[in-house]
Amino acid sequence: MNETPGRLSPAEGDAWRCLVRMQERLHGRVARRLQADSGLSAADYIVLVHLTEAPGARMRSADLAKAVEWEKSRMSHQISRMVKRGLAVRSECPEDGRGAFVVVTPLGREAIAAAAPGHVATVRDLFVDLLTTEELGTLARVAGRVVEQLDKRSG
Repeated sequence: MNETPGRLSPAEGDAWRCLVRMQERLHGRVARRLQADSGLSAADYIVLVHLTEAPGARMRSADLAKAVEWEKSRMSHQISRMVKRGLAVRSECPEDGRGAFVVVTPLGREAIAAAAPGHVATVRDLFVDLLTTEELGTLARVAGRVVEQLDKRSG
C-alpha cells in the first residue's frame, strides 16, 4: 500500500478509477434498460427490493434511507413519488409518533415481480456472464469485506 498522504499509488489509483467507471456505466445502463422495460426507475427498484425483502414488506423511512445510503430528504421525495404512483404507502408507527413506515402495495409487488426477470437478464448480460465463477467469488469476497468495514463505521 502507498504511504504517501493525499495520494494513491498508480496501481491504487487505476484500481479505484476502474471500479468507479465500471459502477457508473453499469448503473447507467442497467437503469436505462430497467426504465425502458418496466417503467421503474433504478430508485423505485432498489426501494421496492428493500421493502419486499423486509419483514412485513415494510421499513421505517429512516432505516430505508440508511440501507440505500441516501439522505432522509431524498428518501422522502422518492417515497412521495412512489406513493403518488401507488407503489408504496406511508403508515404510522404506533411505537413512535414521529416515525413512519413505508409499506409496499400490491401494485408495488406486481411492478417489481414484472421488472425482476428483465433486470436479472440485464445484470447477467452486462456483468455476470463476463466473469468466471472464480472471478465472481473473488469480487463478492472483496466487496463483502469493503461493505463490512463501511458498516462498522458510521456516516
